[in-house]
Amino acid sequence: MSPLTLGILTLAWAIFILYSASVAFWLFEVGILSRNQLVTDDELKYGYDDVQVRIMTVGAEAVVQGTVNSVPASVDDIRVIAERDMDINGATVHVVPEEFDCTARHKGRALEWARRMVPCTQEFVLYLDEDTIVQQFQGLPDADVVQITEMPLYTGSWLAYLSEIFRIGYQYEQRAFSRFTYPLYAWGGGIAIRKSLEDELTWDTKTITEDTDFIWRAAATGTLDFRVLNCKFRNQAPPTVRGMFRQRRRWFTGSRVASVSLPARYRAVLSFRMVAWALSPLIPLLSIILFVFPQFVPQAPLYQLGSLIEFATLFVVTLVGVRVFIHTEWEPLIALPLTPLLVVLNTIGALWGWVSPVGTFAVTEKVTPVSDKVSPATIERRNPYLSEGDLTDRDGKEASHDGSEVLGHSNEVSGIAGWEWLTTDDLK
Repeated sequence: MSPLTLGILTLAWAIFILYSASVAFWLFEVGILSRNQLVTDDELKYGYDDVQVRIMTVGAEAVVQGTVNSVPASVDDIRVIAERDMDINGATVHVVPEEFDCTARHKGRALEWARRMVPCTQEFVLYLDEDTIVQQFQGLPDADVVQITEMPLYTGSWLAYLSEIFRIGYQYEQRAFSRFTYPLYAWGGGIAIRKSLEDELTWDTKTITEDTDFIWRAAATGTLDFRVLNCKFRNQAPPTVRGMFRQRRRWFTGSRVASVSLPARYRAVLSFRMVAWALSPLIPLLSIILFVFPQFVPQAPLYQLGSLIEFATLFVVTLVGVRVFIHTEWEPLIALPLTPLLVVLNTIGALWGWVSPVGTFAVTEKVTPVSDKVSPATIERRNPYLSEGDLTDRDGKEASHDGSEVLGHSNEVSGIAGWEWLTTDDLK
């Protein structure tokens, strides 16, 4: 056996075993661990009076106004945490002073300033990104951290939007995280945190994945109660594929850096999952190569069968995501035949983050209200399944625009994006 053949053989089986373990783990989470783990209506112990809403932004006024408009009218304490002054109806705007200094940087710095300086007597703080459209929200369970699921909106790039559908399918596993001592990540439509826990842990730490870092530090106390609430808040999908790559790169880099605080067994699980995420496109590629050149792999039929099963699982993930969206829009069906492409697109950013972690400060692309790309009114025009007023004139406790039940991190191009890139030294 030549060195080249041996090298291909070793690589093929290593990736196959690694990805097989990742697929099996995801199927176990979704098929078994996630059963009966969503918050039910009977578990909603805290109402609107027990929640303060905080919307984090740099200064995208029109976008924030749409988010404020979507919050249920009965929630009377809405705060906007911004980097510059804004005029927002229905909310109190707080501007983070330039002179404020703490260990946290960028978005974390704003979170920490708000924790210290914005008065809050409610039990929970519900954090929303500036582009969040609240829907179906009626209250919170008696938990420490409540992850609220998401359902991204098309904002200009069909490839980015369809890739988000695949991601939402994979993110279905969040429903199982309440069974873990350490939830594997926290990002989505919104996150509610018990105020007493926030004050105990603070946001004053260097990280670019603030939510995930917070729940890992909370879990380290040994008493974290983490639940998932299936309201499917609507956030904007990245309007460009390039923006999506940069978003995934940040997620991958931040999670890998923060994972050093995890216990060994969770760090091992997270590490193999992240490597499998970054190498996902190689599964279909190697399957094709080894199908054409079966002499490279002993027991080729076994390998090909296993690769075929793994390849088919990717379509299952997409189907799970499509089911989330299909109640309100038919376009997600296009994602099914495009699954191999979407897997590659969804993974490039992670592979980029693995090969080249975020290492220099760079302000990411912003789409401001002036460009008329991200306001709720513009999203209504861009999305064929939305009518005028569906996002701008609705209460977050109502059902979806067609009256049906809706099944459904923020993105890289919102005004908050300027917070999201750090230097390598910022993470040390």
